[in-house]
Amino acid sequence: MTPMKGKEGRTMRHDGKYPAAAVKIISVNTSPGKGEKKRSVGRCLLREEFGIQGDGHAGGGIRQVSLLAQESIDKIRAAGIDVGCGDFAENITTQGIVLHELDIGTRLLAGESVLLEVTQIGKVCHTRCAIFHAVGDCVMPREGIFARVLIGGEVREGDDLRVVPRPE
Repeated sequence: MTPMKGKEGRTMRHDGKYPAAAVKIISVNTSPGKGEKKRSVGRCLLREEFGIQGDGHAGGGIRQVSLLAQESIDKIRAAGIDVGCGDFAENITTQGIVLHELDIGTRLLAGESVLLEVTQIGKVCHTRCAIFHAVGDCVMPREGIFARVLIGGEVREGDDLRVVPRPE
């Protein structure tokens, strides 16, 4: 396999592993409606061009699934705030990859078969959530990412997440 250099010189191999260390899905989070706290559900079904079945934020458009890295959550924890997976309304919490440094259009293989395409990095925060009011900061608007579901299937906590090359 020929290694390529990704952002910040990290190695990305053609087999889709980025970086070479394991990248994991550590939590899958849903809520039945918008504005409700997401809870860890262990596994979920992602539907093509829709999002997570049963999640209040699912539907068409470019923001079908939201992802946030545990490393981003840890930045708020370092400020003394007790937050965890799902507290930023992310559907999928990852570990081992700097999500907000991915390019729009990057493809991610979640688990064995789910193919996601990054569509947006960050978002506008109109309401200044409770986390922002407590610490004066919130990472989701800067470091959360959004994706659309190109190929659906099941995703579970503990699954691998890999960057895969786009078709030529």
